[in-house]
Amino acid sequence: MMKWVLLVILLLTVLAIIILFTRVKIFLDYFHGNDNDHFKLTIKAWGGLIKYKIEVPVVKIDDNSPTIIAEEKIQAGPDQNKNQQKTSQVGKNDVLNSIHDVRQILSHIAGFHKIVRGFLKKVTLRNIEWHTMVGVGDAAATGVITGAFWAAKGGVIGILSHYMKLKEMPVMSITPNFQQTISITSFKCMIQVRVGHAILAGIKLVKYWKGGWPEFKSKQLSALSGDNTNSV
Repeated sequence: MMKWVLLVILLLTVLAIIILFTRVKIFLDYFHGNDNDHFKLTIKAWGGLIKYKIEVPVVKIDDNSPTIIAEEKIQAGPDQNKNQQKTSQVGKNDVLNSIHDVRQILSHIAGFHKIVRGFLKKVTLRNIEWHTMVGVGDAAATGVITGAFWAAKGGVIGILSHYMKLKEMPVMSITPNFQQTISITSFKCMIQVRVGHAILAGIKLVKYWKGGWPEFKSKQLSALSGDNTNSV
């Protein structure tokens, strides 16, 4: 009996070590073409054995109300055979509630920025491709906007390389169109992180939590609030 117990403990220990050292790959793919937006996020681990994909093929402004409509498609499993599709609306109150919740979390965690910076230093960023075509119908204005876009892209890449490990030089381009008004952008990249680093960051966030549980307002987090929740 003791032999089986030791065997189970050994197997669980090996499994825990494998999980902690597992690298998770996150693929981001965003496309914006005038009024057409498309966003896809794919998470892979263990050579694609674990695969989870979120696809938002439609993002548009509602004609009847000041809200954003997003059609979301979720696929899970190595063969993506588990599908889920839903449509959601995001209004002004949803954005304000999310901002409120972020402030609540920041105020309850001591050294939040230090913990996040330490975690991001262990995150690897690869395969950045960022291409843009822009035009406003005026040659001089298009030239000014093109220069501003180059400066903005350089600033964003500089920030990313400061907080994360940037392994390759990004592939970027900006193509000015002097004849017509146009706005097209595509952005792709791959993010790599070890599960153990993410778990450690989560433990630190819990460890340095101060005060009681905050009152969340957004739908996603409001269920976590309540008078019966214990402080950490």
